[in-house]
Amino acid sequence: MFKGTRKNNKRLTMKTSTLLENALANFNCTAKVLEKDYGKELIDVLRLPKEKSEIRISPLLKDGKLRVIKSFIVKHSNSIGPCKGGIRMSPHVTLDDVTALSMEMTWKCALIGVPFGGGKSGIVCDPGTLAPIDKEVVIRSFARNAHSHIHPLVYVPAPDMGTNEKDMGYIKDAISYSMGMATTQGCYVTGKPVILGGIPGRREATGRGVAISVQEALKMLGMEPKDARVIVQGAGNVGSVAAVELARMGCRIVGISDISVAVYNGKGIDMNGLSDHLKKNGSLSGFKNGRMISGSDLLEAPCDVLVPAASGGQITRANAGKIKARIIAEGANGPTTHEADSILAGKKILVIPDILCNAGGVFVSYLEYTQETQQEQMTGAEVSDRLSKRMKEKFNNVHCCSLERNISMRDAAMFIAVKAVCDANVARGFQP
Repeated sequence: MFKGTRKNNKRLTMKTSTLLENALANFNCTAKVLEKDYGKELIDVLRLPKEKSEIRISPLLKDGKLRVIKSFIVKHSNSIGPCKGGIRMSPHVTLDDVTALSMEMTWKCALIGVPFGGGKSGIVCDPGTLAPIDKEVVIRSFARNAHSHIHPLVYVPAPDMGTNEKDMGYIKDAISYSMGMATTQGCYVTGKPVILGGIPGRREATGRGVAISVQEALKMLGMEPKDARVIVQGAGNVGSVAAVELARMGCRIVGISDISVAVYNGKGIDMNGLSDHLKKNGSLSGFKNGRMISGSDLLEAPCDVLVPAASGGQITRANAGKIKARIIAEGANGPTTHEADSILAGKKILVIPDILCNAGGVFVSYLEYTQETQQEQMTGAEVSDRLSKRMKEKFNNVHCCSLERNISMRDAAMFIAVKAVCDANVARGFQP
C-alpha cells in the first residue's frame, strides 16, 4: 500500500529544515493513502498549520543590556482539542522547526489517544549562556508577550529542549500576574512543579515511555532484556531516564553520549557510577567507566537497541547503512531522516517511531491537565501504572496495523494518527 511513497517526494521543492522536510515526507506518504477516502482538500488543510506567530521579546538582563530575541508559536491543529506542545529554547531553532514539531504533536496526540491537537513554541536563545536569573527573565518575557496564545482551551505549553519544570512555573506565574488573578481554574502549562499543580512523574514520563516501548519491541522479537545491549545517544532528560529504566529492566547499557563526549563499554556501563557522575559534574566529561569515542562512532557501535534521544536528523543516508542495532527507539523528535528510513527497512531494523516512542510525555501531560482541570490529585504510582498501560496498548495497536497492512511501524503509526484527525474533522463539519 505504501510501496515507493518515500522516494523523491516532489512536494519538497522549497528549502526547508531537516525536521520540516521529514515531517512533510512522513505526512505525504500517509496522505496518498488517505486522500481517496477523505479528499485532497482536507489532506491539504492538515499539511499546513492553522496559525504561525513570530513574537519578538526584549528582556532586560542583569548586565543592564536590552536583548531582542525572536520567538515562535505554531498551532497546527485543534480538531481534536486545544493545541499541545513544548517550548524549545535553542540558538538554532527556526520557524520551520517549530512548524514541523507542531505537526508531529498533532499526530502524537492523536496516536496516544489524548484530546489535544498539535502546537509548539521556540525561543531563539542559548540557555547554556544565560545565568539562572537571566533565563527566568527571558522566560517571563516570553510568557507576558505570548499570554494571549496560552490558555487551557487554546494552547498549553510544556518543557522541551532547553526548558524545564521551573520555567513552566515562571510561565504560570507570569500569566497569572498578567491576568490579575490566580490561574488555578484550568491548566495553562504542564510539566510544572508538583507544588504548583504539576503531577508526579511528568519529568520522567518521556524516558519511561521510551523504555516501555523498547520492552515491548524486545518481546516482539523474542528477546529477553538481559540479552539486549543498549546504546543511548543523549544523556539529557529523556536519554538519562530511558537508560536508567532500561537498566532496571535488565538491559545492558553499553554506550551513552551527551553534547561533550561519548562513552562505550561493551561489558556494560556502571549505571550507579554514571548517575553519581552526572549529578556531580552535570555532563559525561571525565567519566572513566568506558572508552571515549566520537558521537558518530557511537551510533555505529555494536548493540541490539539504539536510542537516539538527542536532537533531530541524527540517522541519515550517510550512516544508516552502518548501524548495527536490531531496534531503533526514537526518543528524540525526528532523529531519522526519511531517506534513512528506507535504508533501515532494507536492513530489517525495527524502528519505533517518535510519535509513538516518546509519547509518554504528552500522555502524562494529559493526566496533569485532567488533574488540574478537575481539581484532583494522582499519586506517582497511579501515573506510572496508567503510563505503562497506555504505552503498551498503543504499541500493540501500531504493531497490529503494521502487520495487517504490511507496512513499517512509522507508516502504521502515521496512518492511525492522521486517520483519527481526519475523522475528527469530518465529525466536526467544515463550516468555520
